[in-house]
Amino acid sequence: MGVMKPWHPDTTAVDGFSGESGRIDIEHVHALRDQFVDFMLGYKFAIDEITTKINILREDFNSTHEYNPIEHVRSRLKSPESVLEKVQRKNYPMNLAAIRENVLDIAGVRVVCSFISDIAAIRDMLVGQEDITLLEERDYIAHRKPNGYQSLHLIVSIPVFRSASTERVPVEIQIRTIAMDFWASLEHKIYYKYRGEVPPNLRSDLAQAAEVATQLDEKMEALHRQVDRTAHVRTGPADSLDLTGLYQSLAAERSARPGPPER
Repeated sequence: MGVMKPWHPDTTAVDGFSGESGRIDIEHVHALRDQFVDFMLGYKFAIDEITTKINILREDFNSTHEYNPIEHVRSRLKSPESVLEKVQRKNYPMNLAAIRENVLDIAGVRVVCSFISDIAAIRDMLVGQEDITLLEERDYIAHRKPNGYQSLHLIVSIPVFRSASTERVPVEIQIRTIAMDFWASLEHKIYYKYRGEVPPNLRSDLAQAAEVATQLDEKMEALHRQVDRTAHVRTGPADSLDLTGLYQSLAAERSARPGPPER
């Protein structure tokens, strides 16, 4: 891993000014900004790596199975302001090493699936990949939060290969059903609207809605199991597979179409 200088605030500065001259140290501020932007870029690349893996699984399921557990994928990168606000709120040291060690949700990827059983399947497929390391797992489905929130949270690390270095970057992966995602989205909007001070009647309604979402998931899972969805997996082609018939068919189609001669 390339050596990165630790990011520390200028201890000689007072109220944004530096030195006896009382002038803002513009060069120092620009250096800090550039270093922090580069730091955050690593997390953006980590999101790209994880979403690529998920999209490969999704396309592979579409190609080789009759059923695809991955409905859709979203990602988000915390803003620099949000990262620094969390560092200050948690009283972590204001340097990159402390942020890297303590703030593990800078990069986030959410995978939404149809059924409860899909969650474990997607989890196992991701964690089973050789270059993904599971750092932490929180099951808010088996142990629902008091407000009704349900989701499986994974903190994983993945190698990010950059031009001058390779570093392992943490990514938070949330896996949940459509019903869980719908409820969480509504809950987030309500808490944002009321700035966290949600009236008791709305909190009660949210709790009831969470229970309804759980019952819906359980009912859909039961229906899902009643349907015969035995995976008809098309096996990969063997090295000795005779492609003569396919070649003759393609050659016949090509000869029937006018076009420039093959070089």
